[in-house]
Amino acid sequence: MTSRREFFKAAALTGGAVAAASVSKVAMSALPEPILQTSPDTMPPLVPNTGRPYNPVVTLNGWTLPWRMNNGVKEFHLVAEPVLREMAPGMTAHLWGYNGQSPGPTIEVVEGDRVRIFVTNKLPEHTSIHWHGQRLPNGMDGVTGLNQPGIPAGKTFVYEFEARRPGTFMYHPHADEMVQMAMGMMGFWVTHPKNKNPLISEVDRDYCFLLNAYDIDPGAYTPKIMTMLDFNLWTWNSRLFPGISPLVARKNDRVRLRVGNLTMTNHPIHIHGHEFEVTGTDGGPTPKNSRWPEVTVDIAVGQMRQMEFIASEEGDWAFHCHKSHHTMNAMGHDVPTMIGVDHRGMTKKITNLIPDYMAMGERGMADMAEMQMPLPDNTIPMMTGDGPFGSVEMGGMFSMLKVRKDQKPGDYSDPGWYKHPEGTVAYEFTGELAKPKRSSNAGQPSMKLAQKNQPHIELQVRKPTGHSGH
Repeated sequence: MTSRREFFKAAALTGGAVAAASVSKVAMSALPEPILQTSPDTMPPLVPNTGRPYNPVVTLNGWTLPWRMNNGVKEFHLVAEPVLREMAPGMTAHLWGYNGQSPGPTIEVVEGDRVRIFVTNKLPEHTSIHWHGQRLPNGMDGVTGLNQPGIPAGKTFVYEFEARRPGTFMYHPHADEMVQMAMGMMGFWVTHPKNKNPLISEVDRDYCFLLNAYDIDPGAYTPKIMTMLDFNLWTWNSRLFPGISPLVARKNDRVRLRVGNLTMTNHPIHIHGHEFEVTGTDGGPTPKNSRWPEVTVDIAVGQMRQMEFIASEEGDWAFHCHKSHHTMNAMGHDVPTMIGVDHRGMTKKITNLIPDYMAMGERGMADMAEMQMPLPDNTIPMMTGDGPFGSVEMGGMFSMLKVRKDQKPGDYSDPGWYKHPEGTVAYEFTGELAKPKRSSNAGQPSMKLAQKNQPHIELQVRKPTGHSGH
């Protein structure tokens, strides 16, 4: 990552041109040097050293973009470009993003800040940026053809507006959107309140991440951009479990989670061991009398949800999308069901002829986590990740909330596996069991049959293939 000292040097614009409306020539005389980040790790919060103070967020498997102050204006530099993103150890994707990563860096400002964003286009086609949820001049809204011309390849445009209201927002292109968003072009924006707001609580930890999805064949590197519904990689900030960092908290910390959905379907995000309240959307903070405790919140396409809770329970708590097919990795499509069929030895013979063949285990999908099957290059198993008691059997949109009483304030490092107090882990019972009661009553019909003595019909049920509509 480029040093902060180097960042705050103004670099003269070489090559290309700057185009903008309502921005002075003085402001355009030099560009902030772009900051690049290639690490997929969660970076520490960026504590502001200029401008109004605020409590910074932590971007899961991401980072916050530094800025420079120029006559009272916060200046940022985003570079739209092809990037390499490690989606999990062992798998790298060729994506499009900003400043070396997908998603791009989080932008943090304070309510009332005057913000100037230089956007340099290093893509092979034109682009733009829409500031999702912001109130701003119409000509800064970023819809190509409607509010502005597209930013041509090799050129730099400037967006300038005031951050008028606090909240959680996103940014993404409104140019060739189907391609550019499918390739990973998106980022997070947080506007902190200028003064104490009765609807916005002070929190100890503030996490943010985007939900995004890709269709990348096992062995391939580039997403298929024409996919509408049948994605095979469901990610948080373009990362797959077990490559998603845990969310770490000190016991009794107040924790805020900001989650935005830029996939093509809804996601019921579920947390174990705690209850939260939805305290905000991309429309702003929610009134206090509209909040109620939940353990799952459904986030629709294009929506942002802000949840808060007290991390009162120690442990390693699962945190995931509750659509079961969204917690598995690639090769989840068109897998034949072989439950109850002994096909030991047959799969190995078939894979000698068809290398990417895979069938569900005879006892269920958990078999697949145990199989030592050859994988195509540049992919990871459908279910993976080893916990303290064996395979976690998860993938995709899955991580953990790790709560510890001895975690230091501001420490986001992984504390390792939770050490359970004696007698608090489920265990095998070896005593004598009473015979379990089972019901044989199929229930009564709601009304009598109009025609009696119907012939018995045996149905053969075939499991549907594909994931359309989920």
